[in-house]
Parts: sequence; C-alpha cells; structure tokens
Amino acid sequence: MKKILVGKFKESFISILPITILVVVLSLTIAPLELNVLTQFLVACVFLMIGIALFTLGADTAMVPIGKSMGSYLSQKSKPWIMILVCFLLGIMVTIAEPDLIVLAGQVKTVDATSFILFVSLGVGIFLVIGVLRILFKIPLSWILIGSYGIIFILAFILNQAIVPVSFDSGSVTTGPISVPFIMAFGLGLAAVRGSNSSEDSFGLIALASAGPILCVMLFMFFNGVTGGVEVDNAVSTPENFGDILLSFVNAFPSYLEEVAIAIAPITVFFLLFQFFALKLPWQQIFRILVGLVFTLLGITIFLTGVNVGFLPAGKEIGSIIAENYTWVLIPVCALIGFSMIAVEPAVTVLNKQIETITGGTISKKIMFLCIAGGVSVALALVALRVWLQFNILLVLVPAYAIALALTFFVPKIFTGIAFDSGGVSTGAMATTFAFPLMMGACEALGGNIMLDAFGTLAFVAIAPILTIQLLGLVYKIGIKRKEAKEEVELSKRVEILEFD
Repeated sequence: MKKILVGKFKESFISILPITILVVVLSLTIAPLELNVLTQFLVACVFLMIGIALFTLGADTAMVPIGKSMGSYLSQKSKPWIMILVCFLLGIMVTIAEPDLIVLAGQVKTVDATSFILFVSLGVGIFLVIGVLRILFKIPLSWILIGSYGIIFILAFILNQAIVPVSFDSGSVTTGPISVPFIMAFGLGLAAVRGSNSSEDSFGLIALASAGPILCVMLFMFFNGVTGGVEVDNAVSTPENFGDILLSFVNAFPSYLEEVAIAIAPITVFFLLFQFFALKLPWQQIFRILVGLVFTLLGITIFLTGVNVGFLPAGKEIGSIIAENYTWVLIPVCALIGFSMIAVEPAVTVLNKQIETITGGTISKKIMFLCIAGGVSVALALVALRVWLQFNILLVLVPAYAIALALTFFVPKIFTGIAFDSGGVSTGAMATTFAFPLMMGACEALGGNIMLDAFGTLAFVAIAPILTIQLLGLVYKIGIKRKEAKEEVELSKRVEILEFD
C-alpha cells in the first residue's frame, strides 16, 4: 500500500505542475496577482496534490469494486423492475450531493438551489435507467443520443435564451469525481453479462447522465419563469495575511468534508446492504473497500477545499486583469489553461485508466489525455472569444453537436461511448472553480452579461472532447481498413507466387 501511495503522489505532483507553473508565470508577467491571492493559490496546489493522490487510490480500491460488483449482481440476479428502481435511486443519490453541482446551484440566486439540484438529480436518475435499459436490450447508443439532443435543441430554440447556457452547464457538472468511478464500474458490471460486446456497452452511462439534467433544467427554469434578469453570486473574498490564508483552508475543510460524506454515504449504505443480503464478499475485501472509502472521502475533501479556496479567486482575478488590459491575449492564455487543467481533473484520470484497462491498452491513457486536453484547450479559447464578442452559445453548440452525432454513424461504436463519456468527465471541479470564475471575471471586466456570456463555459468544455475522440476513432477506423487492405494485397501476392511455382 505504501509503495502504491508513493506512486500516486508522484503522479499527482506531475499533474499539478503545469497549471502551477502557468499561473505563476502569468502572475509575474501580464496578470500580476495580489500576493495574498497568489499565496492562497500555491497553498491550494499542495492541497490538490495530496487530494488527487488519496482520491485515485480510493477510487481504485473502493469506488470501482463497489460499482462493478453491484452492477454485475443486478444484471444477473435481479428482476428487471428491481434493477430499474435501484438504478433510478442510485442516479439521484450519487448526484444530489455532487460538490460541483452544489457550486453551480449556488451561483444562480434567482431559482431555489434545492429545487434546482433535485431536478438535475432527477434527470440523472431517469437517464441512468435509460442507459441501463439500453445495455440490456442492445439499443444503439447513437440513437438515444440523437433523440435526446434533438429534443434538447428544439427546446433551446423555443425557450428564453437566458435558460440555455445554465441548462447545458448543469448537465456538465453531474459527472464529478464521486459519480464517475462508480457509474463507470457499474456499467462495466452490467455489461459483463453481454460477452463480446461488453467493452462497447461499458461506456455511455456517463454520457446519458449528462444529457438528462439539461432537459430537466430547461423545463424547470421555463416553468419557474426564469428570464434574462437572473441574479448571479459573483463575489470572491481573499484573506489579508498568511495566517488568515491558512485559516481559510482550515475553516473550509469541515464544510467540504460534510458535503463529501453526504455524497458518499448513499453509495456506502447501498453497498453494505447488498453485501449483507446478496453479495457475500470476503471480509478481507470488505475491509479493503472500507479503507478505500476513507481515502476517497479525505482525497475529494482535500481536493475540493484546495480548488474552492485557492483556485476560484485566482481564476477570477486572472480573467479580469487580462480581459481589461490585454483582451486578445485572453484567447491563447485560456487555451493553455484548458490543456493544463485537464491533467488535474480526478474524474478524467479515473476514466482514462479504465478505458486503457477495458480496451486492453488499445486506447492508451496518454492518447486519451492528449485528445481530451487538446479538445478542452480549443474549447476554452472559443469561450474566451465568446466572452469578448458576446455571441449566442447556440452558434457553436448546434453545429458541434450535429457533427458529433453524425460521426456516431462512422466511428467504431466503442469510440462513441468513450467520446460522450469524456465530455462529461472533463467538466469537473477544475472547470467549475477555475475556468468558470476566470470567464466570469473576464465577462465582468468587459461589461458582458454573466448569465448569457459566461455561463455555457462548461458546455463548451464538454463538447470538445466528444469531437476530438470521435475524430480519433475515425482515424483509427481508417487505419484499420488500410492495414487490412495492405494485408490482403500481400496475401494475394503470396498466392500468385505459389501458383507460379
């Protein structure tokens, strides 16, 4: 265990290094941060390094085994109605206390935060059931995605435009570090009974868990009469000295510990009930899982404390300074931030590792990281351009999703599920508490409408990896066909030589 933990710390240090260097360089050049803001950011980087290491260890030893064992049992032993009910309840419970969702709900003050969170969770529960039924009845993922996003975009053109950005963002924050490893492993367990298609069917649950909330929030905000005059909580405060900086982290830790504990509790209770009544796993394995849950709890809590206390004010101030003084520079800076912040997203790390495992190394972690990070880099550059020029979000999302959905008919099926799942995991805590505040600061400095011009940042971040990974799938498919054609030509030549002899 000690050796594994040391390895996790080494990985987390490497992942946090690029964003740390980037912010320090910006602070020393074009975006000079106040000393207390920069110090708070650097302390937060230490928190992130510790948090990522503990979380990834916890995900490997607890969240993944829990999800896989429960999914496998339900698919083999339970009646369909029991499976549907359990999946619906799990979808709600793993979402309702998702920290990223709580952060987003707190930004929009006009609507009731509790009702907002409930509707988002309801969307996840319903679409998680749809995803499970898709696996069981062998329904192509592409058809469900086309139907879902078809309805979403019809509503997007009909409803008030102030509703659209926050609706898409709500779908992006549901798949965070708590839900992703569980849902991924849960899908793998369900798909295991399918045999040869299990690797393809293992993906797609996260994609649907992201689509459901968009639809539910659109309807929720429409029936609540939300218009363009939405009040947004955009206040950020920073301590005045180093002692107060450390105290800000200490004071924030208990509240995030409580949030994460509430988020993990339902999964833990469900698992223990399954263990008692059905699974009957060895107690040595149960002990290992319980220890892993403690690592998960501490890891996510430390991580969230760091990003919320230290990254959020730094992001807002960087965005404000650059937009006010070097507006066009905001675009390349956001591209660099987009690439570097993906290395720090815990959910992306979990997804990439599981993809490499499930595909037997055919799709490596390195390739996945480059595709997701490259896509997010372009996405944040587009967001900066949108904040600057203040154009409608649908001008980008409609053609982007149209291309993404069209590609589902041309790429290998496994790439479709991986691509849409990647879109969900790329919008985690870093996007919510660093990229989003950065855009809010820039929007405020340029005199834009935060609701119309800054909200939607997460939606841009979500669609980018969907496109890049499907394009990777297209290149992969073309490469396979060329290889097969070359082998056929070589085989035919050998046959001709044999006939000549």
